[in-house]
Amino acid sequence: MLLCSFSASPGNYGPGNYGSLGEEVILMKTKQLCVGILYRVCLFVTGLLIAATMTETATASQPPNVVLIISDDQAWGDYGFMGHPHIQTPRLDQLARESLVFSRGYVPSSLCCPSLATMITGLYPHEHRITGNDPPATPGVKGLRNLLRDPTFVAVMDKMDDNIERVPTLPRMLAERGYLSLQTGKWWHGSYARGGFTDGMTHGDRARGGRHGDAGLTIGREGLKPIRQFLDKANQAGKPFFVWYAPFLPHQPHNPPEWFLSKYRDKTDSIHVAKYWAMCEWFDETCGQVLDLLEEKKVADNTIVLYVCDNGWINQHDTSGYMPRSKRSPYDGGVRTPIMIRWPGHLQPAKCEHLASSMDLAPTILAACGLSTPAAMSGVDLLDSSAVAARERIFGEVFTHNAIDIDNPSVNLKYRWCIDGSWKLILPNSRNVKNGEIELFHLTTDPNEKHNLAADRQEIVARLRGHLEANWQPE
Repeated sequence: MLLCSFSASPGNYGPGNYGSLGEEVILMKTKQLCVGILYRVCLFVTGLLIAATMTETATASQPPNVVLIISDDQAWGDYGFMGHPHIQTPRLDQLARESLVFSRGYVPSSLCCPSLATMITGLYPHEHRITGNDPPATPGVKGLRNLLRDPTFVAVMDKMDDNIERVPTLPRMLAERGYLSLQTGKWWHGSYARGGFTDGMTHGDRARGGRHGDAGLTIGREGLKPIRQFLDKANQAGKPFFVWYAPFLPHQPHNPPEWFLSKYRDKTDSIHVAKYWAMCEWFDETCGQVLDLLEEKKVADNTIVLYVCDNGWINQHDTSGYMPRSKRSPYDGGVRTPIMIRWPGHLQPAKCEHLASSMDLAPTILAACGLSTPAAMSGVDLLDSSAVAARERIFGEVFTHNAIDIDNPSVNLKYRWCIDGSWKLILPNSRNVKNGEIELFHLTTDPNEKHNLAADRQEIVARLRGHLEANWQPE
């Protein structure tokens, strides 16, 4: 049964000033739902209510449409519905009120390319072997622009991208049920067709600057015309559809329209933080436009909308860069994200405190669409209340930005992490992390991950380390 309350009420954005507010992390009050008998009754009733509101998955004539919304570089608390005191996200707040919200969602890896690859394959980076954004830099060639013109670098880049064709992807699996699929926004693996999409924006031509989305990166920032056209195409064909909406938002460049920026200038003494906050609201507006399109085309009632962020972001005060304990780190500032699912008529809105992972997105979508989940996928169906409640822990792994060896994920590994209940263990890989130390945090009492308890609780370190080794043993 799900430990959930039937509301998507805001969290408490505590005095830690986490996310875009500064170096410290978000301190969200731990909410006690019930005590004693009342606690057990709430669990029981909640589980029954959710189970009762879920109808059979689409195994017959009309499978649901699917829209996956993916934020790009946003802290897990930087939303109105998560309790941020300044950032306004009215459209995502509304989506939260209509959704099953997992406030303790995570991505295994806190870098966009491997994180996005996990979402579309349901596999860990060490399984799909896409561990970094780029291959090793060619010796003597300086700068990304020059590397993209270097034949050696491009050849290795193309070889790294081959990995996406070696594993099942959501578009290829959904095609078995007749789905049309559209790629927009971030996409790192050459042409959209390499991931199995029937339609897309990214050409992937290295000679024309193809790397992480090229033409696709205009979605949201320059309107939603490709999505509108695709919805019309799917409607005319009488086909169910899958939309990958992964805009370059609120990602740098932090250049929000003035009407957004003007709302935040006087809320912080950092113009860089203000710009980032404004970018979050700009992204929110585009999400609302996507949802409005579904209503306009009269497909919202038969469309599952899922939400996740690829990795975290804590904006520096004096520049538009990110803080060390956010993007590319194993801390919650890098790997935590809210995960939401809306399915009108099939799913009761609720807020769930159980752990969830972006590893779960593919199994959830496949089950809802009447398809079996490949055995290689270790995530759970987030609409299966018993499976969600039964899972005790989740895992993650963080790698170097540029792969050192594109064929051996172990060589690129920096950290592995495990969350088991309230305990979080972070294991550094000495090969790539100099002077790293084992860290153990109790997230309920120390959500800021400030107090390393590894030395005092060695028995818990040993237990969680054993789980990590069982999940994956790097070479």
